[in-house]
Amino acid sequence: MTTTVHAAAVNAAAYLLAQQPAETPVGPDFGKASPIGLLIIVGLLAVVLFIGFAFHRRYSRFRRRQAFAEMHGIDPFDEQAIDAAMAEAGILDRGKRRFI
Repeated sequence: MTTTVHAAAVNAAAYLLAQQPAETPVGPDFGKASPIGLLIIVGLLAVVLFIGFAFHRRYSRFRRRQAFAEMHGIDPFDEQAIDAAMAEAGILDRGKRRFI
């Protein structure tokens, strides 16, 4: 059984190696990218960085609120109670709720 599998693998490898390489396009315009492609890549990079920054900001705020709720014995999912307790303690930060 193993010799059959081994023989099949050898035949498959020989077939793949024996294939003729595909013809590649040639000419003066081959391989030249448009400046629009660069703009798209830079735009996507900017979007990914913005989303990553926004997620970090949101996650940091969540962890800060969760730690405060656990220290004061408040349910972490009761937003109104946490807001009231943080406002009473003087550490409520509403400036972080702009986007996303």
